[in-house]
Amino acid sequence: MAVATAPRADGRLEAILDQCRELAEDPDLPAVARWREQHPDGRVIGHFQVYFPEEIIHAAGMLPITVMGAGSRIDAKQADSHIGSFICSICRTSLELGLSGRLDALSGFFTLPICDVARNLAGIWGRNFPAQVSQILYLPQNATSRHAATYLRDEYQRLVGELEAIGGRPIADAALRQSIGVYNENRRLLRQLYQLKRESPWLVTSSEAYVLTRAGSVMPREEHNQILAEALAALAQRSGRRQDRVRVVFEGGFCEQPPLDMLGLLEEACYVVDDDLLIGMRWLTEDVVAGDDPLGALADAYLEHSTYSCVQHDDRKPKEAMLMARVDEAQAQAVILAAAKMCEPGLDEQVAYQKVCEARGIPHLLLEFEEKMTGLERLRMEVETFVESILFD
Repeated sequence: MAVATAPRADGRLEAILDQCRELAEDPDLPAVARWREQHPDGRVIGHFQVYFPEEIIHAAGMLPITVMGAGSRIDAKQADSHIGSFICSICRTSLELGLSGRLDALSGFFTLPICDVARNLAGIWGRNFPAQVSQILYLPQNATSRHAATYLRDEYQRLVGELEAIGGRPIADAALRQSIGVYNENRRLLRQLYQLKRESPWLVTSSEAYVLTRAGSVMPREEHNQILAEALAALAQRSGRRQDRVRVVFEGGFCEQPPLDMLGLLEEACYVVDDDLLIGMRWLTEDVVAGDDPLGALADAYLEHSTYSCVQHDDRKPKEAMLMARVDEAQAQAVILAAAKMCEPGLDEQVAYQKVCEARGIPHLLLEFEEKMTGLERLRMEVETFVESILFD
């Protein structure tokens, strides 16, 4: 199979992509260090994937960062003595980031009960980093209950109280509305990026869209908005030629992220026109209308306008149907069903997704990945064989 070359970009776009790639891969978090230099009294708050309302941290004048593992750049040498080696890679390397001192800037760490490991990560974090506030933000387990919105708003209010105690000042509704506006702009820009990816995948590769998105996990969203706006303008003017390639949806990157080398391998073989990568930064499908009660608006947005994932339990959002809707909207010809090793929710959902693909007659490939993968040649062969079976069927 011929290897596709990336579309040509001008110097400024290349510089933006290089900067975002560095931020995505550098476990030392240089963007956080720069923010601390500019805000010596500022607080940094970390949170785990997937459904976290960063707007509340932002409204407190603090820097929210997403703790999502360390990729392939560090080994979990210390973490393996604090957490089971059979635990998913993202939790182990996230803990390694803390134990190696790379997250010393954090004043607090919040996790979510999206799985047993993430739920227990808060307790492990609290024991190892007693100087950092460590809490679980509990999402409603019964999203269809008439009390779900009130419950979640109360949880968000509890989060407000924790942040006010850390920062030593109140979080005003006006600040929340302003932060919601900043994040609404970020969501609009990310939707534009993914629209370009669906409509003209020859102009932006999957790994480029990934690093452009992920850069926002470690920097103020105002800066990320500027980067995205400039990148989108440059991408629209990029030279590129459409190729006869299979259009594929990638499903399985909702929490732990596949390595960039794996994404590069996929885009050599096909157009990845949609995915659930970094869904923790894209989980709201519509803008939030703050109104008179911004916390209530954020709670309503989670319940009514959040995208599906393997770790969201809402009978109104059948995951199989929503995956098929993603396939149809992207006009995809096939689906890659990936799951992180040791991820029970992801591996369980693969079965349901496989059944619906079979029922619809959609070609699909099952893959397993982890942050630190070596020897991708077997994976390359599987993907190329899969794509060729579709092209020459």
